Amino acid sequence: MDDVVTCPACHSETAPGARFCEACGHEVDPGMPVSPVPDTVDTASPLDSVRVAPPAPACAACGGVVAEDGYCQTCGTPAVKPRDHFREQPAPWVAGVCDRGIRHHRNEDAMALAADAVPASRALLVVCDGVSSSTDSDRASLAAARASREVLTGFRPRGAGTVAARVAATAGLLESAAAAANAAVVETTTAPRGENPAACTWVAAVLDAELLVVGWVGDSRAYWLPDAGAATALTVDDSWAAEQIARGVPRRDAEEGPQAHAITRWLGVDAPDPTPRHASRELEGPGWVLVCSDGLWNYCSEAEDLAALVRRCAAVRSPSLAPAGTAPGVTTPEPDRVPDPVADPGANAVADPLSLAEELVAWANAQGGHDNITVALARVGSP
Repeated sequence: MDDVVTCPACHSETAPGARFCEACGHEVDPGMPVSPVPDTVDTASPLDSVRVAPPAPACAACGGVVAEDGYCQTCGTPAVKPRDHFREQPAPWVAGVCDRGIRHHRNEDAMALAADAVPASRALLVVCDGVSSSTDSDRASLAAARASREVLTGFRPRGAGTVAARVAATAGLLESAAAAANAAVVETTTAPRGENPAACTWVAAVLDAELLVVGWVGDSRAYWLPDAGAATALTVDDSWAAEQIARGVPRRDAEEGPQAHAITRWLGVDAPDPTPRHASRELEGPGWVLVCSDGLWNYCSEAEDLAALVRRCAAVRSPSLAPAGTAPGVTTPEPDRVPDPVADPGANAVADPLSLAEELVAWANAQGGHDNITVALARVGSP
């Protein structure tokens, strides 16, 4: 009987030689096959050789027990797969949420975050959006995000240096990270070149104290949303819609057109140019760095509109949020209510980044959840 590989994240069995779990997308080491669990356990075996079954997961809708068939025994709601909704919070001031949304059958978005413990010191936020029409895009996006993070965490600038020198060094680092991400996508590709090989977008933000440098390929975005002052989209989409906007077509018309989500650059075997563009900004005052996929900005594209949405979501400040779209009682801000900081003191509230990311995902799902949704946030400065 062939050896099987068990995913270290969700404990599902995968095919021999597989690099990624088919259930949740987690990377699996093919060099560590696990023998099938015997019917009886040898009591003479050391304790660390005994495989203990993970506890039965709780239903996100009612808290009941999820049966082996993946459905709640109490209410019948299907269980949330780990890959469908996952969160990362490497430091209290940095967090992200990646969610399947409502309409798609799987989550092809991915993210990978890293941060120092000291607030507003150094953070890395990477978001990738798998191209739905390509093969294994869910695996490709996750591999790309994690490969990028590995490169970005492996280098730290030494010495103060000029801003220009720091930007140049970081831009070079982002190019290396994008190259690693592209190689990871190519490695996951199983389809022949002419049969929609794996592909994904890529955006990465490197925050180093007051300096923010971003790189991107495709239409995933990075924004700077200050508490006071003008909000800014730091990225310019590599897309048909962006080209139309550059020609003078109104943003709303271009982004709602039939080819609005046709991207002109991506990562993958058939990528025309995987070299990232980059932009930088010296940050002044407190605010939020937000990196997201189009599952969020589809519903709120303009930077100022997105900043207002973040203020509304921060004001909600729900103490406990369940995975978006899966549990009752998720507080969702009114989509058309713009807070008045004078009449509504909570309008300037600063939420925990993880709660805020969950709230933004919940809002996008409340608008229809037509795409996968990823939101990564870093809080800069105090309120």
